[in-house]
Amino acid sequence: MSVPLLDLKRQYEPLRDDMEKVLAEVAAGQYFILGPQVENFERAAATWLGVDHAVGVASGTDALLVALMALDVGPGDEIILPTFSFFATAGVVARLGATPVFADIDSVDFNMDPAGLRDRISDRTKAVLPVHLFGQSADLTALADAAGEVPGLADCAQAWGADFGGKYVGGHGVMGAFSFFPSKNLGGFGDGGLVTTNDGDTAAALRELRVHGQSGPYLHPRVGGNFRLDAIQAAVLRVKLPHVQGWIQGRRANAMRLVDLFTQKGLDEVIGLPVALSGRGHTFNQFVIRAPERDDLRQFLNDRGIGCAVYYPLPLHLQPCFSGLGYSEGDLPVAEQASREVLALPVFPELTEDEIGEIVGAIAEFYAV
Repeated sequence: MSVPLLDLKRQYEPLRDDMEKVLAEVAAGQYFILGPQVENFERAAATWLGVDHAVGVASGTDALLVALMALDVGPGDEIILPTFSFFATAGVVARLGATPVFADIDSVDFNMDPAGLRDRISDRTKAVLPVHLFGQSADLTALADAAGEVPGLADCAQAWGADFGGKYVGGHGVMGAFSFFPSKNLGGFGDGGLVTTNDGDTAAALRELRVHGQSGPYLHPRVGGNFRLDAIQAAVLRVKLPHVQGWIQGRRANAMRLVDLFTQKGLDEVIGLPVALSGRGHTFNQFVIRAPERDDLRQFLNDRGIGCAVYYPLPLHLQPCFSGLGYSEGDLPVAEQASREVLALPVFPELTEDEIGEIVGAIAEFYAV
């Protein structure tokens, strides 16, 4: 039995009629950039997340970029971020002429290690940029303690619906940046993003920056960019939003079933299983194990038709484009070890019991347990 890493067709089919209706409405209205669809989604997203303001943008990368621009990040500034993340987390910092300062991660939750953050604070630190990786919140209390007065901007791209201390991520710190890439727990029909904040002035700045810094017709108090959310994406996300909590529950149930079956077969003594930490609201955007002989296992699963992926094979501090920053192999050992061991397995909510059994059985066969 082949098992895909993700099958969005299964998510789409029950929503087909609602999707076709709302897409027809967008086509009939001929309002494709920002406009009522975007405004309606922004209000619904802010209500869902429990934040005061939600500003739609064109992608998760643009969400990070425009949030940093709202903080006036530029040359001479340093932004501290985890080295184990998608490239955009660091790429947007470098794009603004600032310097990404890489911190190591915690070995359990893969998120930024607060001790590593504390060691990297300097008088040039403009912001701290933790990532809620794989759908589980970072330890925001410990990170805030380590950061002191330095503002915190969170990369929430993989963590829609995750919470910390009873509040959804995106509602902590100065801003949260979300991605609606199709593979996310809440994904569009293409790229899309969102920035959340509880500060009205920050929200106003974000809305100006996403339209080239424009405050009125052809009046530009600042330089921004073209970071606008499409009406089609907003309409699609508005249809999906009422269903996302159920999808998250499905992911959690599948994750727990995988953990149970792995444990029953004694594989918990062989591979490292993901841990849903108390008070973190893990949404399992990815189900990531630590696997001995990871690359051989990946090839074995691929040959069996079982989808899997490596997030991420090379930490950011070792990427060639950042070689000038002076990092070397061994500088951030926890992340470097993770990059050699991690493997994401299927966990999407429509996964069947037979498919879950196929995944576990194949991995048991590989390790001969």
